[in-house]
Amino acid sequence: MAQFLRDIMTSNVLTVKETQTVQEAAALMSEYNIGAIPVVNNNRQIVGIVTDRDITLRTTAQGQSAQTPVSEVMTAQQIVQGTPDMDVHEAATLMAQHQIRRLPVMENGQVVGMVALGDLAVQNQYANEAEQALQSISTPSAPQQ
Repeated sequence: MAQFLRDIMTSNVLTVKETQTVQEAAALMSEYNIGAIPVVNNNRQIVGIVTDRDITLRTTAQGQSAQTPVSEVMTAQQIVQGTPDMDVHEAATLMAQHQIRRLPVMENGQVVGMVALGDLAVQNQYANEAEQALQSISTPSAPQQ
């Protein structure tokens, strides 16, 4: 029997506006123990995702201010997303292909959920997909010069 993202996604997803600071985003990540937050515009449409890694590498490591707008450090190009009706197997394959650990779930142009690799891993029937996705995501890379 097929299972859909709506069955395993986290609903009530926190978002930040593109004009908010990385400090505000980091504070939310700390408070809610999450590693990524979708970034939305004034119309609540997703324009990017900011991760704890984005903040570390694009702000802290570069000596940028904590007041830097999220829009300057977020990942914006080619936002990979799913829908509530997407099959979990299809989502796992998509995550592996794009080497992402978190997949925003969209409906009518709005963020309605988030699926993390861990959500797949805790579902016994999807443990193999999660493992395969993690192997694809975790391919070694050389340090950037």
